[in-house]
Amino acid sequence: MKRSFLFFLCIASVSYSQTELVNPSSVSQEKKKGNFYALWGYTRCWFSKSDIHFKDRSNTYHEVTGRYNDYDFTIYDAKAKDRPDFNQIKDVANITIPQFVLHIGYYFNNKQDIGVEFNYDHAKYVVVNNHTVRVKGSFNGQYVDKDTILDPDNFLHFEHTDGANFFMLNFLKRWKLYEPSSKFNLGYVVKPGAGIVVPKTDVTIFGERLNNKYHVAGWIAGIETGLRCEFLKHGVFELTGKGVFADYRNSLVIGKGNGSASHHFFAAQLTMTLGVMF
Repeated sequence: MKRSFLFFLCIASVSYSQTELVNPSSVSQEKKKGNFYALWGYTRCWFSKSDIHFKDRSNTYHEVTGRYNDYDFTIYDAKAKDRPDFNQIKDVANITIPQFVLHIGYYFNNKQDIGVEFNYDHAKYVVVNNHTVRVKGSFNGQYVDKDTILDPDNFLHFEHTDGANFFMLNFLKRWKLYEPSSKFNLGYVVKPGAGIVVPKTDVTIFGERLNNKYHVAGWIAGIETGLRCEFLKHGVFELTGKGVFADYRNSLVIGKGNGSASHHFFAAQLTMTLGVMF
């Protein structure tokens, strides 16, 4: 009888322990993993100087310009700037005209400190008109090596304004800096990543202009870092700086896919976004 009592006592103890281990509240808390979030905002960009190589050996004739497309030349240390167009924000129908950004992310864990984020930055890259660059290369069989003014009417204008279009997939790491309540916290985020560039290049060469089609032209890599504020459980605000290296290996500059431009540059961005977490 004593042995039976001890046996049942052991069984009860084990059952109780297992009940504690699979407590519904703890399981519910454990399963509560991951949060999606979406951010929308705007950015300013600054670009390094760039050597831009233009090439078209199609030798096609254009009646308007009276020229053949037969060139292979490089402009050196071309300056470029962004085109923010923030004056368009007030018109809701035009909110995608300025340099906007869209970030969609996912936290892997309950601590909300590790995740991944997809970034689309509608940056705009515009080569500055009427500044002097060194030009080396051939035009219709003639070799040129001289300083030249980038005159958009008689020589060249070049821009990615529909836009330079950075698509990146980033790893995200966040550290909480200040959390006075469950409804508010301030943190620091770091987002290294890489991806592709899909520009829509607008180019004018010798008076012939073409605003080309969207095209996967190369790759991009960089890192973004800054402050992230989460408030009222679902609100998210970010103020970040970003540095990237973009390599446009094959930008289209003429119809029929014959002409191309290639260049690379460093870019710095200052971005402000607002969104929701769910």
